[in-house]
Amino acid sequence: MTNIDIAITGAAGRVGREAIEAFPDDHELTPFTHSEHEDLESEILEIEDRDAFREALEGQDVLIHLAANPSPEADWDDLSGPNVEGVYNAFEAARENDLRRVVYASSNHAVNMPNVASPIRPESTQGRPTAIRPSDRTRPDSYYGITKVFGEAVGSYYADRHGLEVVNLRIGWLLSEDELEEKIDERDGAGERYARAMWLSPEDCRRLINAAATEPLEGTFVTAHGVSDNSDRFLSLTETTLGIDYRPQDNSARVLDEEGE
Repeated sequence: MTNIDIAITGAAGRVGREAIEAFPDDHELTPFTHSEHEDLESEILEIEDRDAFREALEGQDVLIHLAANPSPEADWDDLSGPNVEGVYNAFEAARENDLRRVVYASSNHAVNMPNVASPIRPESTQGRPTAIRPSDRTRPDSYYGITKVFGEAVGSYYADRHGLEVVNLRIGWLLSEDELEEKIDERDGAGERYARAMWLSPEDCRRLINAAATEPLEGTFVTAHGVSDNSDRFLSLTETTLGIDYRPQDNSARVLDEEGE
C-alpha cells in the first residue's frame, strides 16, 4: 500500500515509538496515546471509550492497535478493560469506518505455555523447546496471554464476518542490544533462553510493523511471528516471511556471542 493514513494506538510505548519510525514520509501517521507526552505529538484516546474510538478512526485506512496493558504478570482485573474491551472497540471502530486493515499486537505469550520452564514463569524457556507455527493451537502462559488469544479470535471473526484485513502479530521482546545484554546478565538459564529466543531488535521491529501494515495479503487473515532471526528462536518465521514478506536481519546470538568468536 502507498499513500495511506495509518492510526497507531499505544504510540508512546516501546513498540509504538518504533512503529512511528517504521514508515516513509509518504504515509500519514496519526499517533494516539493515553496521556500527553512532552516528546511526542499525539492525539489523546481512551480505548475503552467506544464512541471516542469510532470518532478517532474517521478517515483512516489502517489501524495499528498496540495499546494494552503489556504485563504478563498482571491480574485479570487490570487486563480486562484495555485488553478485552479496548480490543473489541478497536475492531468495531475499524469496521464502522471501513478501514482496510487492522494490525493487532498479539504476543508470544499467546502460545508460550508449552515451552515455559515453569507455569508460573511466563518469561522462561525450558532446555529443549518445541517449535511453534502460527497454525498451532493457542496455549497462553498467563492471564495476559489469554487476552491476546481473545484479540486474535476477535480479529479472525472480523476478517471472516466483515472482510476486514487482519494481521495478528505475536510480538517477541523488543530490546536494544545493550538492554538484551543486561537482561542476559540478570537471568538464570531459563530466563536467558527466553531472551535469546524472543529478542526483537528495534530495526527488525520497524521492518515487522511496516510489512504488517503495507504488504499485500493472500486472503484477509494472517497470524505472524514477530521476533528477530535468532538462532535460538522456536517461533517459526517461515509463515511470516511468506505471509507479509517480513525479513529480519538481526540475531541475538550475534549480539551475545560475538565476544567469544
